[in-house]
Order: sequence, then structure tokens, then C-alpha cells
Amino acid sequence: MAKPQYFMSIKLLFILYTIKQSHQFDSNADSSLFLVAHNLARAKKGQLPLFWDAKIARNARRWASQRKADCALQHSQSKGLGENIFWGGGSGWSPTDAVNLWAGEEKDYSYKDNSCVDGRMCGHYTQIVWRSTRRVGCSRVICDSGDTFIVCNYDPPGNYIGEKPY
Repeated sequence: MAKPQYFMSIKLLFILYTIKQSHQFDSNADSSLFLVAHNLARAKKGQLPLFWDAKIARNARRWASQRKADCALQHSQSKGLGENIFWGGGSGWSPTDAVNLWAGEEKDYSYKDNSCVDGRMCGHYTQIVWRSTRRVGCSRVICDSGDTFIVCNYDPPGNYIGEKPY
């Protein structure tokens, strides 16, 4: 019975560390939510927590601002960064919702085969848990249409063909 308590203690430490760390770099209230959700997914696979990076977050904010007018689900083509994007109908989508949706792709990922189930997507998940990724920055905007656009950038990027995420 000590194992579940130990895991919960580790989760709590990740959450407290993440909240403290995110406020050192960005006053955006969403940063804590993004960071906690990412680091909980990483903790499940024994990966080190990500750090919030203000420069990467500014990059994400620039792209989200450009998508505000049309909310188009398009990647930014940011050089040297990994990227996950999200679109949700309406304005009620939170950072946690987007990260949990991406992390939920775990069910469609086969570690043994290092591939996604046919016809399914799992690259958002593998980027989140990518072993060498250390920094993240994200942004969320409500588009002119009233819908939500979210982008997270990762450094170093992941999802190299033929490599497993962890």
C-alpha cells in the first residue's frame, strides 16, 4: 500500500515545484496549468519535469496572436522547436484540457512498435514525454470566432523518426 502513497507524494511534489517554477518566469496564469499538466504526464513515464521558458512562451504567443483572426489549425514552422497545436469550439477550453487531450493519445501509442495505431495520432503525446525535451512555452487565445487556439512549443524538439520517446 505504500506504493500508491509514494506515487501521490511524487505527483504532489511535481505540482508544487511546477507552480513555483512557472511563476518565476511568466506572469501568465495559464503557465502553471500548462506546466502542471505536462509534468504530470511526464511523471507517469518517469521523465524529468519540464521548465517553463519565457522566450519559448513569447514565440508561442506570437503564433497564437497570428491565429486569433482565423483560429486555423496550422503549425508555425518554428525552427528548432517541437510544437503541439489545439483548436476547440467555444471559449471554455483550458490549458489542462488541451494537454490532457494530447496526453490521452498514449492509448494509441505502442512503445514496443514505436508507432501509432493505424489511423490514429499519437505524436502530440510522444512530444510531451520526449526524454530529451527540457523546456516548454505555451499560449492560449480566444479567437475572433469565439473558439480557442492553443500552441505549445518544446525545446529540444522530439519525435525523431526511429527513436523512442523514453
